[in-house]
Formats: sequence, structure tokens, C-alpha cells
Amino acid sequence: MNFHRGVLDLHAEAEISRIQTGIQQQVYQVLNKHGAVIALSGGIDSSVTASLAVGALGRERVLGLSLPEKDSRSTTCDLGKLLADHLQINLIREDITPALEAFGCYGKRDAAVKKLFPEYHSGYKMKIVMPQDLLNTGRLNFFRLVIEDPRGNQQSRRIPPGEFLEIVAATNHKQRTRKQYEYYYADKMNYAVLGTPNRLEYDQGFFVKGGDGLADLKPIAHLYKSQVYQLAGQLGIPDMILDQKPTTDTYNLSQTQEEFFFALPYEEMDLFLWALNHAVPTSEVASVMGYSTHQVEWVFADIRHKRKVAGYLHAPPLLIEDIRDGQLNHVQSNSIIESSLEEKNENY
Repeated sequence: MNFHRGVLDLHAEAEISRIQTGIQQQVYQVLNKHGAVIALSGGIDSSVTASLAVGALGRERVLGLSLPEKDSRSTTCDLGKLLADHLQINLIREDITPALEAFGCYGKRDAAVKKLFPEYHSGYKMKIVMPQDLLNTGRLNFFRLVIEDPRGNQQSRRIPPGEFLEIVAATNHKQRTRKQYEYYYADKMNYAVLGTPNRLEYDQGFFVKGGDGLADLKPIAHLYKSQVYQLAGQLGIPDMILDQKPTTDTYNLSQTQEEFFFALPYEEMDLFLWALNHAVPTSEVASVMGYSTHQVEWVFADIRHKRKVAGYLHAPPLLIEDIRDGQLNHVQSNSIIESSLEEKNENY
């Protein structure tokens, strides 16, 4: 297959129409819901998803949620409101900080940080990074914890596995708490919850199970992030959102997605993922991307590794045996979903 840097180019207008038709069918006919709820982070993925939903369902049937907490970027709410105003949809703001404090999110996280930096206190900021050396050594370094004192001085140390898991487990409360609010409003209004992962995030497992990985419909999960930007241009997403660099918005110290998870910028990761999915020879990928064949093999190995780990995140609950006359599969068909919804509706 001919591999080149334009393989991800698509007919944006046609793709928008196709997705909007799919949203209409899935929300109204399969899920039997009256509209859609979307958490607006101010990022490109949630903005495109909300825009597609408005085109499919109408702005009066799309609810935007702004769900900040005390570690959120100062621009998160502003950009979410900008998008809601642009689309003319209702926007509800819920500060999730009190809920996270009740869960012990911050206290548990800080206790783990203090095991490495005893001087750490509420005036400090922190983040987790993975120093990237993939293209030079063929491996990813261990995670490191970075702290910044009130005067802006930074320190970093390698995180032992135990402390790393403690911090991640604590901060995962953020994504799961946001999802609880999404489903509260979805249940209240009989709406569907729309998830916002793009293909790169969905494939590689860049989400929290039961958190941002949970949704009734994920309209852009088949699109590479580069393609999401193509749709954004066609949809007229405000420039202030288009110009934002993708971030995790999880820690109070600014952090890019590359620092924490992806080995390369999304523009290149998309192309590597496409090439691997289409079995493009390593030598051809190296020629087009400007890397050595060893470097391409290292990136491919990293993608395969993350994909393997993501299997747990994608997996439905395990059963000892099938319970629907042997017809229950890991991937449920629309007919099974429809049948379940019909049974549920008959009971109310």
C-alpha cells in the first residue's frame, strides 16, 4: 500500500455528514434517548464531538458540562464556555473539587508525593512525566515525578512503581467523578453520554476505565487526531481552541500528552499507527517519516505494547459462562443493545 504523509486526508464535509447520521441513529433509534450530554474540556476532541452532536440533534438537545477542579488549567472553563456560546448550547458548570476532597483524591496523592519529596506541601505543584528517549535507545525511560516550589524551582526524581500507582489511582478519581456528573444529567434528561476519544487515544488506552473511557457513544473514536483537526476546520471551531496544545489537564503543573504517554507528537503518532494498521513495510515508513528502520521498529513496538495494555481497559466485565443463550460476545451487536433497551423500557 502506498504510504505518504497525506494518507490521513479525508473529505471533511462528507465525513461530518456520515458521523452526524450515525449519531442520530444511535441516540434516537438504538439508545432510545432524547439528546446528548458532553463534558467540555476546552480541547479539540470534545469541541468537535459537541459540534457534531449539535449538527445531528440540534442545539436544544445537546447539553454541555464544565467540570473543573482546583488543579484545572485556568483556560479550561473559559474555552468550554467559548465553545458553548459558539454552538449556542446550554452549559452547566459543576466544580468537582468538594467531591474529590471527600474521596481523598488530593490527600492520597500528596501523601505519595511526600514519600519522595518530604518538603512538598499545598503551595507546590507537581506532575508525572516520562522522559522520552525512544528514538535513540529503543526504550522508554521510567516515569519521573516533577515538583515545583512556590518560587518556581523544579526538582525531579524517578518514581518507584508503588508511589506511581498511588498517584495515578488517586488522580483517576478526577475522571471518574466527572463521569458521575455526566451520567447524573444524562439520567435526569434521558440523554446519552457522548465520549470524546480519538482513534490514537482509544487504540492506545489513553483513558481511565470507568472514567473518561466510559460513554454510551464515541462518535470520533475511528478518527485519527489529525483527522479530528480536519473536521474542526470544516466545523468552524474557534481558533482559540484550535491553537491549544493537547494536554492531560490532570496535574496542577502544566503537562503535555507527549510528556506523560505518547512517544511522539500526535501528527507523527497518527501516521505510525496508520502504517502499522495497514502493514506498511518498515523501510517504506522510515523513508517517508525520515527515521531509521530501527527507530520505526521501536515506535511500532511501543504501539503494540500500549495496545496490549489497553486490552484490559477495553474489556467488558468477565463472566464465568455466557448468560444469553450463548449469544453474548465481547462486542455486543446493535440488535442485542436494542433488545436490552426494549426490555428495560417495558419494565418502566
